[in-house]
Formats: sequence, structure tokens, C-alpha cells
Amino acid sequence: MTKVEEARDALSKIIDVGSKKNLMELGWIKNVRVLVPRSIITLALPSYANSQRDRIVKEIRNTLLNFSDINDVQIEIDNASQPDGGSEDSGPNLQAINGIKKIIAVSSGKGGVGKSTVAVNIACTLAKLGLKTGLLDADIYGPNTPSMLGVSDESPKVYGSGNEQRLIPIFKHGISIVSMGFLIEEGQPVIWRGPMLNTIIRQFLYQVEWDNLDFLIVDLPPGTGDAQISLAQSVPIDGAIIVTTPQQVSLQDSRRGLAMFKQLGVPLLGVVENMSGFIPPDQPEKKYEIFGKGGGQILADEHKLPLLAQIPIEISVVSESNKGIPIAIGDPQSLSAIVFKELAQFITK
Repeated sequence: MTKVEEARDALSKIIDVGSKKNLMELGWIKNVRVLVPRSIITLALPSYANSQRDRIVKEIRNTLLNFSDINDVQIEIDNASQPDGGSEDSGPNLQAINGIKKIIAVSSGKGGVGKSTVAVNIACTLAKLGLKTGLLDADIYGPNTPSMLGVSDESPKVYGSGNEQRLIPIFKHGISIVSMGFLIEEGQPVIWRGPMLNTIIRQFLYQVEWDNLDFLIVDLPPGTGDAQISLAQSVPIDGAIIVTTPQQVSLQDSRRGLAMFKQLGVPLLGVVENMSGFIPPDQPEKKYEIFGKGGGQILADEHKLPLLAQIPIEISVVSESNKGIPIAIGDPQSLSAIVFKELAQFITK
């Protein structure tokens, strides 16, 4: 598998026609990342080099596509260019959010594993434990948390303009909520590429009145794309939780997600196995492992991580969620709610 060092070495062959120095030396190419089969770099050209941009972009793409396991190259443009040539890539400059003590990301390798359910219930449980908690729905393309929390019809207040614009979160079930779902009509698709997505995520992080939180839970979209990278390169994340199911296909995708967070330097708290077995409401002593078993433990063992929780399938999880009430709120005596409480308590340690 292509390594970052190999990509950087190849990119160092690209030369500025004026100074005859390579772009890595000048610091015009920054934040080289390789997340096979994708490679992502940041291009920061000084204004006097803009005439070379098309040629440089083409050479970057061709250089990286020469690696046999890379078939997608994403180039992010840093408009805060360096007038004096810059310096060597020193990695992303993380900026903490004033008033937020800890940021926990909840992610999954694929969709449909119940990641948002886990994120929502962790947030609600932390609030029940007396901690000021926010929930950022960073799943820009599929924002589900407003409906899961019963606030789909609400709109956050916005004041100011430009960089001074501020958004006041919706407050429900003890948590402050921000989601793309508040800003678009139901069923409206979000067709955005990397730079626009990066911008909205940064606005959700830094232009929201979060009001001194103990925890901000971030519900990430599935996969290993722009949202995860933008978050990891914007704020210091205190820990990431990977959600999977017992199925082998889920494990394959989760492995890629784990590898991405490791490469981005994000601390991994552990694995949560969702849908670990169906518990019939009339026979609570029974458990049917309809999606197999052991997948979460296998994934955790492979990466020397703890298996934080095994969350069962219970009808009340679905029925309460359809009403806009998370299971941690609607049925606190259920096994799922008890597991979420244990998970939240682990996060607070």
C-alpha cells in the first residue's frame, strides 16, 4: 500500500518554474494524505504563482495516479496562501472550540449500522448524567438526527453575517443540536464537493453558540471521506468510537474507518457492536443473533481496542425513535438504555 512518504517523495519532483525549487520545499503542497484508494493534498499557492495553477494541479494528479493503488486524487485549495514561499508541511493546525471540554466522534465504515442511533443516545445519556452536552450532526448528505430527536420542524435562530454569523442550536432532550437537516427542506439532496463541505463543517464547529459544553458528540457520515478529514484537521478530537454490526461485510468497511483515524492521528476509544441480537419483547430472556455474532470483538481484537458495548435489537428502539424519542429517554429500563448508560459512563472516565 502506498505510504505518505512515498507520495511526498514523488510530489517533490514537481518544480516551480520561477525559483526552480520543488513545491514540497516551498511549502506549496501541504497535508499529504493517502487513504487508499484516495489521496488528498492541500495546495497553497502564493498569488504570484497562480498562473501556474492549472499546470501544477495536472502534475499533482498525474503523479499520484501513477501509484497503482490510487485512483482518486482530491486537491484542496488553501486560499490563505503563503506570500514568502512558506515552509515544510507541518501537519494540520488544530483549533480548539472555546467552551467545549471534550469532542467525541462517532463513526462507521458503512451506512445502515445504527451509527446515528448510537450518537444520539450517547448524547442524551450524557445529559441525563448531568453533563452539558451538544450533538453535531456532521452527516451532511444524510442528516437523520432531527427526526430521531423529534425536532425536524424546528429552525435554529441565526444572527449576524459573514464570519460573524452565529447559529443558536435547537435544545431538546437535554442536549444542544445542530444539523444540516435544519437548513434544508425534507427530501432535498445535498450535492456538494469537498471545499463546500469543509466550509459548512467549520461553520458548525466555530460559528455555533455551543454555550460551555462538557461534551460535543459528533455524528459523522459513514465511510472515509471529506467530513472525517475536515473534522480531524480542524479540532482536537478526544476520541473516536467505531460502530459496526456482527456481519463480516460491516467489519470490512469498519477496518478502513479505523485505519483512517489512525493515519489522521485521532485517538480511538473502542468499538461498539450494534444489532448484536434480537430480543423478543414477550421473551426478554431470549436473544436471536440474526446478524451473526462476534464481529465487534473480532474488530476490537485486531486493533487492540476494547469492545465498549454490544447493543441489542429491541422493538422499543425503533418505536420510540419513530416518535422522536431516543431509547435512553423513552425506555430507560430497556437493555439498550442500560448499555448506553454504561457506554456514557466509560466516556466520562
